[in-house]
Amino acid sequence: MMSKDVDPALVGAFNLADPPPGFVDDPYPVYAALRAHAPVHELAPGTRLLTRHADVAAIYRSADVSSDKQREFGPKLGVGSPIYEHHTTSLVFNDPPLHTRVRRLLMGALNQRAMARMEPGVEALVDRLLDAMQAHGRADLIEDFAAAIPVDVIGNLLDIPHADRGPLRGWSLAILSALEPAPDAALLARANAATNDFLDYLRGLVADRRARPGDPEADVLTRLIQGDGGEQFSEPELLHNCIFLLNAGHETTTNLIGNGLQALMQHPAELARLRADPSLLTTAVEELLRYESPLQFNNRLTTAPMRIGGVELPAGTF
Repeated sequence: MMSKDVDPALVGAFNLADPPPGFVDDPYPVYAALRAHAPVHELAPGTRLLTRHADVAAIYRSADVSSDKQREFGPKLGVGSPIYEHHTTSLVFNDPPLHTRVRRLLMGALNQRAMARMEPGVEALVDRLLDAMQAHGRADLIEDFAAAIPVDVIGNLLDIPHADRGPLRGWSLAILSALEPAPDAALLARANAATNDFLDYLRGLVADRRARPGDPEADVLTRLIQGDGGEQFSEPELLHNCIFLLNAGHETTTNLIGNGLQALMQHPAELARLRADPSLLTTAVEELLRYESPLQFNNRLTTAPMRIGGVELPAGTF
């Protein structure tokens, strides 16, 4: 673990691409030091790291920032590469009007009725996984429980045959790894290969569903293919947003469960409190999301000059 007293000089040189020893295991002392000494920290020319809640909230609420990642991902992932195409086509890395249209089509398929139909199956899955862990006496929380839940849920959502689900987690992890601050050539090669493999699989799945549509009220993939109100996804949009559905719920869900249980084990009084009063579960999940978030970084690009935390940021600042 990094010392809780971080040298301000170390903070001044902090860079996500080459973080100091111990940062990955315990980043919070560095965050605290950044808030104290450099809350609007320059990572590189034109790139700032914000560590104060108010500053982050101001960016997220501003209309003068962009979620489009083409400028960032071009030099990082390679324009025209499969992984670049994926991450610049999926829902979260785009602005209106594309974001608005894609979100509307996704939400038309993933409506409240669809979510309600999934709930009994998710509860039954969790019960089966817990029973299996208990029966074996020993278990790996991630492999035997946390990682199995999102793969199975999204597999059911798209009606992917159980026999085909084996590669899904590996593909998802490889694709998401390209979002690291400084992916190397080997990592990008794995990400591109995984994207191609996932796209090839989905092309076959979509072709089969086009030939034999399911019930649109129960089959989300059929709904995504058919579109909403006469509007449809293009083929690349459909395929990449099917990948996005798995990725969006996979690593974050898996890591929240792992981080959350570890945090509760490190704070036994809170674990005892939760066991004694299960009605606290909803707020406990929200607090675990805040306390040990599975998503440490996100970014935006300013589209107009802004003043954040007393610092003037020109348009075009990450």
